[in-house]
Amino acid sequence: MVVNEFKMRSNILSYNLSGMGCSAGIVSIDLARDVLRVHKNSLALVVSTEVLNMNWYVGKNTSMLMTNCLFRMGGAALLMSNRDIDKRAAKYELQHLVRTNNGQDDQSYKCVYQDVDSEKKTGVSISKDIVNVAGEILKANMKTLGPSVLPYSEQCLYVWSIIKKRLGKIGKREAYVPNFKKAFEHFCIHAGGRAVIEAVEKNLQLSKDDVEASKMTLHKFGNTSSSSIWYELAYLETKGKIKRGDRIWQIAFGSGFKCNSAVWKSRLSTQTGTENAWKGKIETDVAKLENSL
Repeated sequence: MVVNEFKMRSNILSYNLSGMGCSAGIVSIDLARDVLRVHKNSLALVVSTEVLNMNWYVGKNTSMLMTNCLFRMGGAALLMSNRDIDKRAAKYELQHLVRTNNGQDDQSYKCVYQDVDSEKKTGVSISKDIVNVAGEILKANMKTLGPSVLPYSEQCLYVWSIIKKRLGKIGKREAYVPNFKKAFEHFCIHAGGRAVIEAVEKNLQLSKDDVEASKMTLHKFGNTSSSSIWYELAYLETKGKIKRGDRIWQIAFGSGFKCNSAVWKSRLSTQTGTENAWKGKIETDVAKLENSL
């Protein structure tokens, strides 16, 4: 559809990722990065979208009806480049990408699951275990990402905490949680639902400002699946929060169950008034959100 709409060349390499859930946005970034490593002096267009036309549930199962309330259609596009000529114009530089998949665990596999109800109507069931499952897989993802982004002081405190826990000197709940705010200035947590956002906020000890972009995206656009983390980044840009050198951590959850992380470093200071889905909507929507909370 994209190739036809814009009449692209016949030698365009096109990849279609489907069935990857809400974390597909970062999966596609991973694929684009690998393709650009092979094809020098090239561009990669990544389009992330959520289309609900064929997945609207018309039955009566409560766990399946939740998707009708939570998910919304949305889309985002970004252009990646490995060309030297684009370095000055590039807004961000991809620094790290970590993907974690816990599909071998039955509880994780079935917490977001397409199924058929008693009336033979197809829908996506969301389990009450999703918050706990998301928390566990986030920890696994953080263990892989942490050594690449955290300052040595935080890594030492974490290792010492693990040693004391194994020696029985502290309880499991007293283990040290690294301060990721020393590694990142901004956080884009997948807008999978209010409970998920607040669970990540609590576990990472983030402030209300740190999760504002995620909650605002959920409030205004709902769960737009793989594109939600890009709505959040656009929100930060529109408010002029991103400065040159800032590091952004995008956290995406998806069925499987998956947790994928992408770390970007800003090459430019963004200006308010950027043309995107948020233009002209920030002030009124912030007031509405504060009243609803």
